[in-house]
Parts: sequence; C-alpha cells; structure tokens
Amino acid sequence: MAIRRKDSFLWGKALPKLPTGERRHSETIKIHKFELLDDIQKLRLEINHVMPEIHSPEMKEQNKNVVRNRRFLRGKKKFNMDPKKGVHYLVEHDLLEWQAESVAEFLYKEEGLNKTAIGNFLGERDEMHLEVLKAFVGLHEFSDLNLVQALRFFLWSFRLPGEAQKIDRMMEAFATRYCDCNPGVFQSTDTCYILSFAIIMLNTSLHNPNVKDKPSLQRFVSMNRGINNGDDLPTELLTKLYASIRSEPFKIPEDDGNDLTLTFFNPDREGWLLKMGGRVKTWKRRWFILTDSCLYYFEYTTDKDPIGIIPLENLCVRKLQDTSKPYCLELYNPKGQKIKACKTENKGRVVQGKHQSYKLSAASEEERDSWIDAIRASITKDPFYDLVFLRKRKVILNNSS
Repeated sequence: MAIRRKDSFLWGKALPKLPTGERRHSETIKIHKFELLDDIQKLRLEINHVMPEIHSPEMKEQNKNVVRNRRFLRGKKKFNMDPKKGVHYLVEHDLLEWQAESVAEFLYKEEGLNKTAIGNFLGERDEMHLEVLKAFVGLHEFSDLNLVQALRFFLWSFRLPGEAQKIDRMMEAFATRYCDCNPGVFQSTDTCYILSFAIIMLNTSLHNPNVKDKPSLQRFVSMNRGINNGDDLPTELLTKLYASIRSEPFKIPEDDGNDLTLTFFNPDREGWLLKMGGRVKTWKRRWFILTDSCLYYFEYTTDKDPIGIIPLENLCVRKLQDTSKPYCLELYNPKGQKIKACKTENKGRVVQGKHQSYKLSAASEEERDSWIDAIRASITKDPFYDLVFLRKRKVILNNSS
C-alpha cells in the first residue's frame, strides 16, 4: 500500500499529459514567442543606433524643409483660389517677404500660379499692389522689341482682368516700362498707351469670328493719326504692327487647362451658371464666358471649344422669377423674335439654336445681379474704347494748350 507523503500538498497534482498535436502546437507558439522577443530586441538596438541621427541638426533641417515645402504648395493653392489670401498665408509663414520686389518675383517666376489670379492681384489699386505692379512690369525686358512683340511678352505672364480701371493701371505701367526700355520710339507714354490698346482691339477684330467688319490697314492707320503728341506715327511702323497681328493673333497662357486664346481674351466675366435646356427642359451646369458682346458656354472649364454661343446683339437681360430655381436671369429679344444662337451637337455638328429666350440661374442674388450688370455693359459699351477715347482726348487737350 502506497504511503502518502505529508508534504504532497506542496507538489500538487501532476499535470496531465497533452495529446501529441496540442503539444506540438504549444511548442510552435513558444518558438514564435522567442522569435518575436528576439525581433523586438533587434528593433530596440536599431532605434538606439539611429536616434542620434534623427536628432541631428541635418535631419532636423531636412524635416523643416519638408514642412516648408508643404506649406509653400498650400500657399500656392490658396493663391490660385484667392490671391490676397494666398500671399497673406505665404507671408504669415515666412515663405514670402511682404516687399514689392519679392512679391513681384514670386508672381513672375513661380510655376503653377493661375494667370487670372496674378492679373487680379496686380490690378488692385492700394499702394502696395501698385508697387508690386511696377516691380512686376520692371522684370520684363522690352529693349529692341517692337510694340507687338512687347505686348506678346507682357500678356503671356498674366491674364488681363475685366475691370476697366484695372486694365488702365496695368497698361499704363506697361507703356511706361516700354518707353523706358525704348527711348525715342514714341514722344510720350500716352502714345504707347493708345497704340497698345489699338493693337489689342485690332487683334480682337481680326480674329474674332463674330466680328464681320474686319478693319483694313488703311483704317488702322487712320484711327491712329495724331496720337504721337499731335503728329502721325510712321506708316511703316503701323504697317509692320498690323501685319504682325494679322499673321499671328495674341496667345494667352493656359489656366487650369483652358486654351483661352483669341475670342476668350480678356473676358468681361466668367463663371458657373445653370442653364435651362431648349428642347429638354432640364437645368444643366455650364461654364460661361462673356466677351465681345457674346456669351459662350462650355461643359467644363477645361474645354477648348464652346458647346454654345449666344450673340447679345439686339438682346435684353432681366431678372426672372422661377419656381424651380432661385436667382434667375433671362436673355430675350424685346421684339419676341427667335434668338440667333448656335450650339454643338453630340456628333460635333454646329446647329442653330431654337430658343425664344435663355433662362439662367446663379448661385446667389449678388452673383445674378453681377451677371446682369456685366451683360448689359457688354451689350452697350467696350471699356477698351472708353479708355482709348479718354487718353486721346488728353493728348488733344495737351497739344491745344
């Protein structure tokens, strides 16, 4: 008979033997555990090895550069959406000096900036913006270039805004810079200013398909008589400028993929509007460009060709109450006639529109009213002609006094 030891309670009961499969599984777990512990130890050693490098001045500087580059890209994106806010962000984060020369160089040399945003920023009238404009124009070298060549160079670096006062300031700065680079070509900056506008208007008249009456060389020479402080400019010079524009129109740099050349140069207004269909009465979002007394609309901002053109000749615009959409406006013919417009069908064929009127819807009351004002202004007058008229009158008064 087995004798039970008094201290058997110290030993407890013997563990039962595990089945072979479970025993092997347990051993596998132990092996993985030791491997993981070994890997953890190796990682600790590697971390301890690289920590001095991470905290080194070189690595800290590299990390600062990464953060700086990210902020700079964010600032450029902000600039393209709102130029003032973008510049403010870059200055606030010490990425740009709030000095006219620094800002001008940023606008002139930095890639990826929206040309429309550059034009809007340069066109502002407060003192700092005027200094930036002067510095920006000063970065252009116009020496030994004729006026058309200089305008091509100048208008490639930004996009002229639509407001007459902004255009006036920017073209005044251009004329001053051109005369400084080419002394003796013109008797005054007024001459350069007037002729520059005449060239821009000539470009539009010659290359806009909606302008039927194309100006001849004789008319171009005639309209620029007496602008050189009362004297005529050399016919040879005007002939050369006319031939240059006739053979090659101004080309405007692309913005976000847009090929904004010829007709879409210097629009009065552009933006998204909802348009009511003619045959199918549904609202569709379209990108509209208002220029040269015509309203062009596109499916996307990146489209090079419009899907519809609405000549504004003999049309009127008014507010419209519509139960389906707020902030509506309507283009209509006061005589009740069908509007002479055209559009592109799916297969690319151009057909005449069948609208008695065009119903459009803006995003807000303010935006609707701005479109109405811009359309009315586009129908009635051209700011270029107003600016040239005022400057010509100034030249005449100065010569008569």
